[in-house]
Amino acid sequence: MPLDLTELRELLTALNQTDISELTLKSSDFELTVRRGSRVEIAPIAPVPVSTSTIAPPLEPTKPETPIAAPVNERKLADVVSPIVGTFYRSPSPDELPFADVGSRIQKGQVVCIIEAMKVMNEIEAEVSGEIVEVLVQNGEPVEYGQPLMRVNPA
Repeated sequence: MPLDLTELRELLTALNQTDISELTLKSSDFELTVRRGSRVEIAPIAPVPVSTSTIAPPLEPTKPETPIAAPVNERKLADVVSPIVGTFYRSPSPDELPFADVGSRIQKGQVVCIIEAMKVMNEIEAEVSGEIVEVLVQNGEPVEYGQPLMRVNPA
């Protein structure tokens, strides 16, 4: 007895309206088992034997490529990271200038931003002296612990 897709859908719909948790249909052509509320487990498939004529020969080792010359002014940047989860603010209040902006020279220990956490304003200080080259977070954005806030070119 062949079972077409329409009949299978009707069977599954009817089964869904009952308390039957498992149904198995067997015929000479197929076997169908439907279980409700159980996990699907997929058995691993046995590897298919491959004839040696289809296996590619091993690759010959290649010579390491010469590295591209690094730019003369390559910089090692330091990140100012958030020590807490909270909201990032660039200035002490909305009508004041930012503590630091791109191009600003900063000193170690200088306040560069504020992270508000649970209504407490936490001043974040620079751990290195240098120049701010990138501000990675927008004013008023939530930040995560350890998230980079700014990049500094150390002096």
